[in-house]
Amino acid sequence: MKIKLLFPVLIMSIIIFSSCNQQQAEKETPPVEEIGDKTYVGVKIDEDGAMDIGKLTSDMAGKDEMKAKVKGKVEKVCQKKGCWMTLVRPEGDPMRVTFKDYGFFVPKDISGKEVVIEGIAMLDTTSVDMLRHYAEDEGASKEEIEKITEAEIEVVFEAEGVIIL
Repeated sequence: MKIKLLFPVLIMSIIIFSSCNQQQAEKETPPVEEIGDKTYVGVKIDEDGAMDIGKLTSDMAGKDEMKAKVKGKVEKVCQKKGCWMTLVRPEGDPMRVTFKDYGFFVPKDISGKEVVIEGIAMLDTTSVDMLRHYAEDEGASKEEIEKITEAEIEVVFEAEGVIIL
């Protein structure tokens, strides 16, 4: 008899939980806002005080992380969801940008455009598994993905907001 009562309670709990999660996800996903020729994604930021991406590396010297506002050119965007992008850096390898709490995405067609990002720049180790995941998102072949065998220590950026210029 207790089992008969448990089943409806379990079903109702699942329905309520999934509904709350859906509402929370919808509430937390910041809107994309277009004002003039600029698109704002995530937390609305402004361009004031944005440093060129080339200056970020020198400003990070001796630090593991720092709050920053950076201007740069988009090299690549995740073609599955727009859940990350890379910015061109004058000193070589691009800088990967992810979005705070996976809370928003950027349009997948912004390669080559200038952006301003604000958030936390940090020195981080990107695991082989994550590097392979990023390569898969980029559409790399199985052979290219299998060639990734070492983690990378690099400056990465977690953005709270993005302005697409």
